[in-house]
Amino acid sequence: MSTSYDVINPTNETIVKNVPHLDIAATDDVIATAAKAFTTWRTIAPGERARLLRSFSQVVTDHREELALLEITNSGHTRGNALWEADNVANTLMYYAAAPERLFGRQIPVPGGVDITFKEPLGVIGIIVPWNFPMPIAAWGFAPALAAGNTVVLKPAEYTPLTAIRLGELALLAGIPEGVFNVLPGKGSIVGNRFVTHPLVRKVVFTGSTSVGKQIMVGCADQVKRLTLELGGKSSNIIFADADIAKAAAGAPGAVFDNAGQDCCARSRILIQKSAFDTFMEHFEVAVKKFRVEDPNLATADMGPLISKKQFDVVESFLDEPIAFQGSAPTGPGYWMPPTVLLPKNTQSRSWREEIFGPVVSVMTFEDEAEAIEMANDSEYGLSGSIWTRDIGRALRVSRGVDTGALSVNSNSSVRFWTPFGGFKQSGLGRELGPDALDSFTEVKNVFISND
Repeated sequence: MSTSYDVINPTNETIVKNVPHLDIAATDDVIATAAKAFTTWRTIAPGERARLLRSFSQVVTDHREELALLEITNSGHTRGNALWEADNVANTLMYYAAAPERLFGRQIPVPGGVDITFKEPLGVIGIIVPWNFPMPIAAWGFAPALAAGNTVVLKPAEYTPLTAIRLGELALLAGIPEGVFNVLPGKGSIVGNRFVTHPLVRKVVFTGSTSVGKQIMVGCADQVKRLTLELGGKSSNIIFADADIAKAAAGAPGAVFDNAGQDCCARSRILIQKSAFDTFMEHFEVAVKKFRVEDPNLATADMGPLISKKQFDVVESFLDEPIAFQGSAPTGPGYWMPPTVLLPKNTQSRSWREEIFGPVVSVMTFEDEAEAIEMANDSEYGLSGSIWTRDIGRALRVSRGVDTGALSVNSNSSVRFWTPFGGFKQSGLGRELGPDALDSFTEVKNVFISND
């Protein structure tokens, strides 16, 4: 461990903890340990692996308050969000605890014998986690990977390593064997890159920016290494005039300003049908100004600070476009920014095209259904989004027409651990969560047994 990093509390800019970083040699040692552990973890009886994952889930639940407090302190997440995130880890583990005993292959009719398939684990899985949702995004990778019989090396983001480190300790407390689930704090250029280049890491799971995801994809090509990418977003919140406008406006702040807008699913483009624009904006302004930006330890907080000064500066650079209105935010120490609503001049405006990753939303109008779909699809991204209408036929047509991976009708939810999650276009590759995730952590092996 040759370097370290001072973890900063974004609420007050104080140092929380100094976390040592692994160098390449230490990273290689942990990968070797995980590869050795794989030889035994993959052979553990399915029922026993399931029991261990249930135990892990329960231990996370037992420590939910501790994990939530770590996330509030390390990431500036509101108390409500942090508790939900700890629960999401426990729920995701419990969901995939059912998988080891249901990892079914097939018997395929063939002449001359019997043909059967097996879903075999890949080996060591390298998971690279971002700073915006450190706990749940980690679990979306490690829970199905472990359930399928793989071992895991996980690199948390430099800004937000504390909950991942604690989850690694809780895994051992739950009975997960040494070497099966490993947390490696470090720099992306060292630890993360070693996941890409090390031949014993059979797959990389990366959540983060599209630009870094492209680099990882290029690196994985050298070894034809499997990968799942969950990248950027510029999601649309499409609101038709026949919708419940008051309800859509009341939900719109949370859809984009939750987690200070640091969410790849943030509905950062609001498309409102022209005839409903004035009514929507009246309701939306009230909702934005009610959105509570305050100490994230408070149960009343709707939004905390941005993660870092660097991120604050990036987001602030977008505020040179016409501002419709803003909410409020604390002053003094911390990376605080008020929720901000922009009125870009056209679809080429920077705020309309680029992922801001902050509490900023752009609003534009459309005339009809066809234009709404065209505007929504006019993006290199396609991760999430919402559609508001009382017309079921329109909801279906627009849902099929919008090129994005996860849509909600008359709702702003994006992620459920029961259902697949991932993006179209440059928002990613592959799917996490739901019943399909196991397929991306296994290879299909075909075995023919002759009758002779």
